[in-house]
Amino acid sequence: MIVGVIGSGTMGAGIAQVAATAGNKVLLFDSNPEALQQGKVNLERILSRLVEKGKYPEEKKTAILSHIDYIENLREIATADLVIEAIVENAEIKKEVFKKIESLVNDECIIASNTSSLSIASLASALKRPERFIGIHFFNPAPLMKLVEIVPAIQTGAGVTQCAKEVIDRWGKVTVMAKDTPGFIVNRVARPFYGEAIRIYEEGIANAATIDWAMKAIGGFRMGPFELMDFIGHDVNYTVSETVFKAFFYDPRYKPSFTQKRLVEAGYLGRKSGKGFYNYENPETNPVPEEDLEPGKKIMQRIVVRIINEAADARYLNIATKEDIDLAMTAGVNYPKGPLTWADEWGVSHCVNILDDLYQKYREGQYRCTVLLRKMAETDERFFN
Repeated sequence: MIVGVIGSGTMGAGIAQVAATAGNKVLLFDSNPEALQQGKVNLERILSRLVEKGKYPEEKKTAILSHIDYIENLREIATADLVIEAIVENAEIKKEVFKKIESLVNDECIIASNTSSLSIASLASALKRPERFIGIHFFNPAPLMKLVEIVPAIQTGAGVTQCAKEVIDRWGKVTVMAKDTPGFIVNRVARPFYGEAIRIYEEGIANAATIDWAMKAIGGFRMGPFELMDFIGHDVNYTVSETVFKAFFYDPRYKPSFTQKRLVEAGYLGRKSGKGFYNYENPETNPVPEEDLEPGKKIMQRIVVRIINEAADARYLNIATKEDIDLAMTAGVNYPKGPLTWADEWGVSHCVNILDDLYQKYREGQYRCTVLLRKMAETDERFFN
Protein backbone atom coordinates (compact mmCIF):
# COMPACT_ATOMS: atom_id res chain seq x y z
CA MET A 1 0.00 0.00 0.00
CA ILE A 2 1.15 3.53 -0.82
CA VAL A 3 0.27 6.05 1.87
CA GLY A 4 0.17 9.77 1.28
CA VAL A 5 0.55 12.11 4.25
CA ILE A 6 -0.29 15.80 3.89
CA GLY A 7 1.61 18.02 6.30
CA SER A 8 5.15 17.43 7.59
CA GLY A 9 4.76 18.90 11.06
CA THR A 10 5.02 16.87 14.25
CA MET A 11 1.81 14.96 13.62
CA GLY A 12 2.24 14.44 9.88
CA ALA A 13 5.84 13.29 10.21
CA GLY A 14 4.80 11.01 13.08
CA ILE A 15 2.09 9.37 10.98
CA ALA A 16 4.58 8.96 8.13
CA GLN A 17 6.99 7.26 10.56
CA VAL A 18 4.25 4.87 11.75
CA ALA A 19 3.25 3.92 8.20
CA ALA A 20 6.86 3.51 7.04
CA THR A 21 7.75 1.43 10.10
CA ALA A 22 4.93 -0.93 9.10
CA GLY A 23 6.56 -1.32 5.69
CA ASN A 24 4.36 0.98 3.63
CA LYS A 25 5.67 3.29 0.94
CA VAL A 26 5.00 6.85 2.16
CA LEU A 27 4.66 10.06 0.18
CA LEU A 28 5.08 12.96 2.62
CA PHE A 29 3.94 16.32 1.23
CA ASP A 30 4.08 19.85 2.55
CA SER A 31 3.24 23.00 0.64
CA ASN A 32 6.15 24.73 2.42
CA PRO A 33 9.51 23.34 1.16
CA GLU A 34 11.30 24.57 4.29
CA ALA A 35 8.79 22.82 6.54
CA LEU A 36 9.18 19.65 4.48
CA GLN A 37 12.96 19.76 4.86
CA GLN A 38 12.62 20.42 8.59
CA GLY A 39 10.24 17.46 8.87
CA LYS A 40 12.86 15.27 7.22
CA VAL A 41 15.60 16.51 9.56
CA ASN A 42 13.40 15.98 12.62
CA LEU A 43 12.41 12.47 11.58
CA GLU A 44 16.01 11.45 10.93
CA ARG A 45 16.99 12.88 14.32
CA ILE A 46 14.22 10.94 16.10
CA LEU A 47 15.22 7.67 14.45
CA SER A 48 18.91 8.29 15.21
CA ARG A 49 18.05 8.73 18.88
CA LEU A 50 16.16 5.44 18.85
CA VAL A 51 19.27 3.76 17.43
CA GLU A 52 21.48 5.42 20.06
CA LYS A 53 19.17 4.19 22.83
CA GLY A 54 19.27 0.66 21.47
CA LYS A 55 15.56 0.67 20.56
CA TYR A 56 16.23 0.21 16.83
CA PRO A 57 19.13 -1.36 14.94
CA GLU A 58 20.73 0.88 12.32
CA GLU A 59 19.27 -1.31 9.56
CA LYS A 60 15.71 -0.60 10.76
CA LYS A 61 16.32 3.14 10.72
CA THR A 62 17.68 2.87 7.18
CA ALA A 63 14.69 0.78 6.08
CA ILE A 64 12.17 3.21 7.54
CA LEU A 65 13.80 6.21 5.89
CA SER A 66 14.00 4.38 2.58
CA HIS A 67 10.21 3.97 2.63
CA ILE A 68 9.57 7.74 2.76
CA ASP A 69 9.64 10.05 -0.26
CA TYR A 70 9.47 13.77 0.48
CA ILE A 71 7.42 15.41 -2.26
CA GLU A 72 7.05 19.12 -3.03
CA ASN A 73 4.47 18.70 -5.79
CA LEU A 74 1.04 17.50 -4.70
CA ARG A 75 0.59 15.83 -8.10
CA GLU A 76 2.98 13.11 -6.92
CA ILE A 77 0.31 11.95 -4.45
CA ALA A 78 -1.61 10.46 -7.40
CA THR A 79 -0.39 6.89 -6.79
CA ALA A 80 -1.52 6.75 -3.15
CA ASP A 81 -4.05 4.17 -1.94
CA LEU A 82 -4.67 6.07 1.31
CA VAL A 83 -4.10 9.77 1.96
CA ILE A 84 -4.12 11.13 5.52
CA GLU A 85 -4.26 14.90 6.02
CA ALA A 86 -2.54 16.41 9.08
CA ILE A 87 -2.49 20.17 8.53
CA VAL A 88 -3.86 23.23 10.34
CA GLU A 89 -7.25 22.81 12.08
CA ASN A 90 -9.12 25.03 9.65
CA ALA A 91 -12.09 23.44 7.88
CA GLU A 92 -12.02 25.64 4.78
CA ILE A 93 -8.30 25.12 4.19
CA LYS A 94 -8.71 21.38 4.66
CA LYS A 95 -11.63 21.23 2.22
CA GLU A 96 -9.60 22.95 -0.51
CA VAL A 97 -6.80 20.43 0.02
CA PHE A 98 -9.23 17.51 -0.16
CA LYS A 99 -10.66 18.79 -3.44
CA LYS A 100 -7.16 18.91 -4.94
CA ILE A 101 -6.33 15.44 -3.64
CA GLU A 102 -9.53 13.95 -5.04
CA SER A 103 -8.75 15.39 -8.48
CA LEU A 104 -5.39 13.58 -8.48
CA VAL A 105 -5.92 10.14 -6.90
CA ASN A 106 -7.75 7.13 -8.32
CA ASP A 107 -11.37 6.32 -7.50
CA GLU A 108 -10.43 3.64 -4.96
CA CYS A 109 -8.14 5.84 -2.88
CA ILE A 110 -9.36 6.48 0.68
CA ILE A 111 -9.02 10.10 1.81
CA ALA A 112 -8.79 10.72 5.55
CA SER A 113 -8.40 13.56 8.02
CA ASN A 114 -6.48 13.48 11.27
CA THR A 115 -8.66 16.27 12.69
CA SER A 116 -9.26 16.12 16.42
CA SER A 117 -12.39 18.24 16.57
CA LEU A 118 -13.86 19.16 13.17
CA SER A 119 -16.94 17.53 11.66
CA ILE A 120 -16.01 14.60 9.43
CA ALA A 121 -19.32 14.96 7.56
CA SER A 122 -18.58 18.59 6.82
CA LEU A 123 -15.08 17.79 5.55
CA ALA A 124 -16.42 14.89 3.45
CA SER A 125 -18.92 17.23 1.78
CA ALA A 126 -16.05 18.86 -0.12
CA LEU A 127 -15.58 15.69 -2.18
CA LYS A 128 -17.47 14.52 -5.25
CA ARG A 129 -17.35 11.02 -3.75
CA PRO A 130 -17.75 11.65 0.01
CA GLU A 131 -18.24 7.92 0.64
CA ARG A 132 -14.45 7.50 0.34
CA PHE A 133 -13.79 9.93 3.22
CA ILE A 134 -13.18 9.07 6.90
CA GLY A 135 -11.63 10.43 10.08
CA ILE A 136 -8.45 8.70 11.31
CA HIS A 137 -7.43 10.52 14.47
CA PHE A 138 -3.95 9.80 15.85
CA PHE A 139 -2.69 11.13 19.16
CA ASN A 140 0.54 13.05 19.61
CA PRO A 141 3.24 11.76 19.38
CA ALA A 142 1.82 9.35 16.80
CA PRO A 143 4.69 6.80 16.93
CA LEU A 144 4.33 6.42 20.72
CA MET A 145 0.61 6.77 21.37
CA LYS A 146 -1.20 3.51 20.70
CA LEU A 147 -4.74 4.80 20.27
CA VAL A 148 -6.32 5.82 16.96
CA GLU A 149 -9.96 6.90 16.72
CA ILE A 150 -11.68 5.74 13.52
CA VAL A 151 -14.51 8.15 12.75
CA PRO A 152 -16.79 7.48 9.78
CA ALA A 153 -19.01 10.29 8.53
CA ILE A 154 -22.64 9.64 7.69
CA GLN A 155 -21.48 9.60 4.05
CA THR A 156 -18.65 7.07 4.59
CA GLY A 157 -19.05 3.68 2.91
CA ALA A 158 -19.02 0.63 5.19
CA GLY A 159 -16.20 -0.92 3.18
CA VAL A 160 -14.09 2.22 3.62
CA THR A 161 -14.59 2.11 7.39
CA GLN A 162 -13.56 -1.54 7.58
CA CYS A 163 -10.56 -1.04 5.30
CA ALA A 164 -9.32 1.97 7.29
CA LYS A 165 -9.60 0.05 10.56
CA GLU A 166 -7.76 -2.96 9.14
CA VAL A 167 -4.91 -0.76 7.86
CA ILE A 168 -4.43 1.02 11.19
CA ASP A 169 -4.66 -2.29 13.06
CA ARG A 170 -1.87 -3.65 10.85
CA TRP A 171 0.23 -0.67 11.83
CA GLY A 172 0.13 -1.96 15.40
CA LYS A 173 -2.26 0.64 16.75
CA VAL A 174 -5.25 0.19 19.06
CA THR A 175 -8.35 1.34 17.18
CA VAL A 176 -11.69 2.45 18.57
CA MET A 177 -14.79 3.37 16.59
CA ALA A 178 -16.38 6.73 17.33
CA LYS A 179 -19.47 8.53 16.08
CA ASP A 180 -18.87 11.81 14.24
CA THR A 181 -19.66 14.14 17.13
CA PRO A 182 -17.54 16.98 18.59
CA GLY A 183 -14.39 15.70 20.29
CA PHE A 184 -15.14 12.09 19.25
CA ILE A 185 -14.39 10.00 22.38
CA VAL A 186 -11.22 11.24 24.05
CA ASN A 187 -11.47 15.01 23.61
CA ARG A 188 -15.10 14.85 24.72
CA VAL A 189 -14.74 12.65 27.80
CA ALA A 190 -11.51 14.36 28.90
CA ARG A 191 -12.90 17.92 29.04
CA PRO A 192 -13.89 17.75 32.74
CA PHE A 193 -10.36 16.66 33.70
CA TYR A 194 -9.28 20.19 32.80
CA GLY A 195 -12.49 22.19 33.21
CA GLU A 196 -13.51 20.92 36.65
CA ALA A 197 -9.94 21.22 37.94
CA ILE A 198 -9.84 24.86 36.87
CA ARG A 199 -13.25 25.47 38.46
CA ILE A 200 -12.01 24.09 41.80
CA TYR A 201 -8.93 26.32 41.45
CA GLU A 202 -11.05 29.38 40.60
CA GLU A 203 -13.23 28.81 43.67
CA GLY A 204 -10.13 28.91 45.85
CA ILE A 205 -10.74 25.42 47.21
CA ALA A 206 -7.14 24.41 46.43
CA ASN A 207 -4.13 25.62 44.50
CA ALA A 208 -2.91 24.01 41.28
CA ALA A 209 -0.23 21.96 43.03
CA THR A 210 -2.71 20.51 45.53
CA ILE A 211 -5.19 19.55 42.82
CA ASP A 212 -2.39 17.94 40.80
CA TRP A 213 -1.22 16.06 43.88
CA ALA A 214 -4.76 14.78 44.59
CA MET A 215 -5.24 13.51 41.04
CA LYS A 216 -1.87 11.72 41.03
CA ALA A 217 -1.48 10.48 44.59
CA ILE A 218 -5.14 9.58 45.19
CA GLY A 219 -6.56 9.23 41.69
CA GLY A 220 -3.58 7.43 40.16
CA PHE A 221 -3.20 9.72 37.14
CA ARG A 222 0.31 10.07 35.69
CA MET A 223 0.04 13.85 35.46
CA GLY A 224 -2.21 16.32 37.20
CA PRO A 225 -4.53 18.52 35.11
CA PHE A 226 -2.48 21.69 35.54
CA GLU A 227 0.79 19.91 34.75
CA LEU A 228 -0.84 18.39 31.69
CA MET A 229 -2.33 21.66 30.46
CA ASP A 230 1.09 23.30 30.82
CA PHE A 231 2.63 20.39 28.94
CA ILE A 232 0.09 20.44 26.10
CA GLY A 233 0.17 24.22 25.81
CA HIS A 234 -2.72 26.48 26.78
CA ASP A 235 -3.13 27.76 23.26
CA VAL A 236 -3.81 24.19 22.10
CA ASN A 237 -5.85 23.05 25.10
CA TYR A 238 -8.01 26.18 25.23
CA THR A 239 -8.70 26.03 21.49
CA VAL A 240 -9.95 22.44 21.81
CA SER A 241 -12.18 23.45 24.76
CA GLU A 242 -13.59 26.41 22.85
CA THR A 243 -14.13 24.34 19.69
CA VAL A 244 -15.97 21.57 21.55
CA PHE A 245 -18.06 24.15 23.47
CA LYS A 246 -19.20 25.86 20.26
CA ALA A 247 -19.74 22.57 18.46
CA PHE A 248 -22.06 21.38 21.24
CA PHE A 249 -24.22 24.50 20.83
CA TYR A 250 -22.73 26.06 23.97
CA ASP A 251 -23.65 23.23 26.32
CA PRO A 252 -22.37 24.36 29.78
CA ARG A 253 -20.68 20.98 30.30
CA TYR A 254 -17.94 22.10 27.94
CA LYS A 255 -17.66 25.77 28.88
CA PRO A 256 -14.06 27.04 28.69
CA SER A 257 -12.61 29.07 31.55
CA PHE A 258 -11.62 32.72 31.65
CA THR A 259 -8.60 31.68 33.72
CA GLN A 260 -7.14 29.69 30.84
CA LYS A 261 -8.20 32.30 28.28
CA ARG A 262 -6.26 34.96 30.19
CA LEU A 263 -3.17 32.74 30.25
CA VAL A 264 -3.37 32.43 26.46
CA GLU A 265 -3.88 36.18 26.04
CA ALA A 266 -0.86 36.86 28.26
CA GLY A 267 1.32 34.45 26.30
CA TYR A 268 1.68 32.17 29.32
CA LEU A 269 1.32 28.98 27.30
CA GLY A 270 2.97 26.54 29.70
CA ARG A 271 6.30 24.77 29.36
CA LYS A 272 7.01 26.06 25.85
CA SER A 273 6.78 29.69 26.99
CA GLY A 274 8.38 29.16 30.40
CA LYS A 275 5.24 29.99 32.34
CA GLY A 276 1.66 28.74 32.66
CA PHE A 277 0.00 27.62 35.86
CA TYR A 278 3.56 26.87 36.95
CA ASN A 279 6.68 28.98 36.49
CA TYR A 280 9.36 26.93 34.71
CA GLU A 281 11.93 29.71 34.69
CA ASN A 282 11.72 30.29 38.46
CA PRO A 283 10.35 27.03 39.89
CA GLU A 284 11.10 28.12 43.45
CA THR A 285 8.08 30.47 43.18
CA ASN A 286 5.65 27.62 42.49
CA PRO A 287 2.98 26.69 45.06
CA VAL A 288 3.48 23.70 47.34
CA PRO A 289 0.75 21.05 47.53
CA GLU A 290 -1.24 20.66 50.73
CA GLU A 291 -1.18 16.89 51.06
CA ASP A 292 -4.30 16.46 53.19
CA LEU A 293 -6.02 13.15 52.37
CA GLU A 294 -9.70 14.01 53.02
CA PRO A 295 -9.87 17.29 51.07
CA GLY A 296 -7.72 15.67 48.39
CA LYS A 297 -10.15 12.78 48.06
CA LYS A 298 -13.07 15.20 47.62
CA ILE A 299 -11.19 17.04 44.88
CA MET A 300 -10.37 13.80 43.08
CA GLN A 301 -13.93 12.49 43.34
CA ARG A 302 -15.41 15.75 42.04
CA ILE A 303 -13.25 15.69 38.92
CA VAL A 304 -13.51 11.95 38.27
CA VAL A 305 -17.30 11.83 38.71
CA ARG A 306 -17.67 14.45 35.99
CA ILE A 307 -15.46 12.34 33.71
CA ILE A 308 -17.62 9.30 34.54
CA ASN A 309 -20.76 11.29 33.77
CA GLU A 310 -19.38 12.40 30.42
CA ALA A 311 -18.33 8.87 29.52
CA ALA A 312 -21.75 7.50 30.49
CA ASP A 313 -23.49 10.15 28.42
CA ALA A 314 -21.31 9.26 25.43
CA ARG A 315 -22.40 5.66 25.84
CA TYR A 316 -26.06 6.67 26.24
CA LEU A 317 -25.90 8.59 22.94
CA ASN A 318 -24.13 5.71 21.16
CA ILE A 319 -20.95 7.67 20.51
CA ALA A 320 -19.03 4.44 21.09
CA THR A 321 -19.33 1.09 22.83
CA LYS A 322 -18.61 0.92 26.54
CA GLU A 323 -15.50 -1.14 25.78
CA ASP A 324 -14.18 1.42 23.29
CA ILE A 325 -14.88 4.33 25.63
CA ASP A 326 -12.80 2.80 28.42
CA LEU A 327 -10.11 1.65 26.00
CA ALA A 328 -9.90 5.12 24.46
CA MET A 329 -9.30 6.79 27.81
CA THR A 330 -6.70 4.28 29.02
CA ALA A 331 -4.81 3.86 25.73
CA GLY A 332 -5.35 7.40 24.44
CA VAL A 333 -4.64 9.57 27.48
CA ASN A 334 -3.23 7.05 29.95
CA TYR A 335 -6.04 7.20 32.50
CA PRO A 336 -5.40 4.77 35.37
CA LYS A 337 -8.65 2.98 34.54
CA GLY A 338 -11.59 3.43 32.22
CA PRO A 339 -14.23 5.84 33.57
CA LEU A 340 -17.04 3.28 33.19
CA THR A 341 -14.97 0.70 35.07
CA TRP A 342 -14.44 3.37 37.71
CA ALA A 343 -18.21 3.88 37.91
CA ASP A 344 -18.67 0.16 38.57
CA GLU A 345 -16.02 0.21 41.32
CA TRP A 346 -17.52 3.23 43.07
CA GLY A 347 -21.07 2.08 42.46
CA VAL A 348 -23.30 3.86 39.97
CA SER A 349 -25.63 5.03 42.76
CA HIS A 350 -22.70 6.65 44.56
CA CYS A 351 -21.75 8.52 41.38
CA VAL A 352 -25.34 9.73 40.97
CA ASN A 353 -25.39 10.94 44.59
CA ILE A 354 -22.17 12.94 44.14
CA LEU A 355 -23.50 14.54 40.96
CA ASP A 356 -26.85 15.34 42.55
CA ASP A 357 -25.13 16.95 45.54
CA LEU A 358 -23.04 19.11 43.19
CA TYR A 359 -26.11 20.07 41.18
CA GLN A 360 -28.06 20.96 44.32
CA LYS A 361 -25.19 23.17 45.43
CA TYR A 362 -24.43 24.92 42.14
CA ARG A 363 -27.57 24.48 40.01
CA GLU A 364 -25.34 24.57 36.93
CA GLY A 365 -25.72 22.39 33.84
CA GLN A 366 -22.30 20.73 33.96
CA TYR A 367 -23.39 18.83 37.07
CA ARG A 368 -26.61 17.37 35.68
CA CYS A 369 -26.54 13.59 35.84
CA THR A 370 -26.91 11.76 32.54
CA VAL A 371 -30.10 9.74 32.23
CA LEU A 372 -28.14 6.50 31.74
CA LEU A 373 -26.49 6.69 35.17
CA ARG A 374 -29.82 7.50 36.79
CA LYS A 375 -31.56 4.56 35.10
CA MET A 376 -28.73 2.21 36.05
CA ALA A 377 -28.81 3.38 39.65
CA GLU A 378 -32.54 2.63 39.86
CA THR A 379 -31.97 -1.00 38.83
CA ASP A 380 -28.55 -1.42 40.46
CA GLU A 381 -26.87 -2.11 37.10
CA ARG A 382 -23.17 -2.20 36.23
CA PHE A 383 -21.42 -1.37 32.97
CA PHE A 384 -19.35 -4.56 33.11
CA ASN A 385 -20.05 -7.89 34.78
